[in-house]
Amino acid sequence: MSAAPDLAKDVWRKSTYSGGNGGQCVEVARNLASASGLVPVRDSKDPEGPMLVFPAASWQAFIDWAKAQRV
Repeated sequence: MSAAPDLAKDVWRKSTYSGGNGGQCVEVARNLASASGLVPVRDSKDPEGPMLVFPAASWQAFIDWAKAQRV
């Protein structure tokens, strides 16, 4: 099993689809993907709350799929 990523060095990036109206916002700690192979994802409205952690390859597959769905 992999060790947990060091979140003390995380750099969170808010989704470009997150608006400024307090709606659904997602942040991704992309800087950890290259070092740990994991991508933490959290709710930007609750930065101290829970997060999901995905394997980098799975997260990239999701991003590729989401981009392909845009019209």
